[in-house]
Amino acid sequence: MKIALVTGASRGIGLAVADALHAAGLHVIRLARSLRDTSAERRMDISCDVTDPASIDRAISRIDKQLGVPDVLVNNAGIFFIKSLAETSLADFSATLTTNLQSAFVFAHAIVPKMAARGRGHLVTIGSISDYIGFSGSTAYAASKFGLRGMHEVIRQETAKSGVRTTLVSPGPVDTDIWNAVDPDSKPGFTKRKDMMRAEDVAAAVVYAVTQPERVAVTEIRLLPAIYTPRG
Repeated sequence: MKIALVTGASRGIGLAVADALHAAGLHVIRLARSLRDTSAERRMDISCDVTDPASIDRAISRIDKQLGVPDVLVNNAGIFFIKSLAETSLADFSATLTTNLQSAFVFAHAIVPKMAARGRGHLVTIGSISDYIGFSGSTAYAASKFGLRGMHEVIRQETAKSGVRTTLVSPGPVDTDIWNAVDPDSKPGFTKRKDMMRAEDVAAAVVYAVTQPERVAVTEIRLLPAIYTPRG
């Protein structure tokens, strides 16, 4: 049975991805700071603060001992806010890069080389439309997501002949609670929440990528709402 590790899996896209992979028959490990350490049929939850490398190390050590190297790593954990450059503090910027980019590096650094040594595995990076388009008010977020894209592409090159497959999933607006503080319905130029995609749409893309035959590499998936407002 294949094992999938999903970060930031207590809500939103991460939770939907974890549930969809579980429904597809994988043993799913969900990581998030708000989760309690529990186990059930084909599921393990581990409390993990992805901004703390020591917390990540403890989680990965437990996984190694109990289940071994995951077959699928989904780097999903992230934070998001809308602030202009002038309003974005150094603490805001650092927190965003730590959560969105550094944590993905720490997980990939710990797991992908083991996948390569084994000769199989799949790295899925949850990016964003903001990993290839810059939007006003997204200095920190865009920096983290452009960085994720760059890191993912380098990992793809380094693992190209190792048996490790890599998929970058870059969705546009998805209706999750990250939008609560932004309130896009009240702002001109933002896609309204009723028109946004659902977390399950992104999860379906992840399941599609990781369930393809080993001879098929789905290298990138871009998703947009059918009704989309490209804000500037």
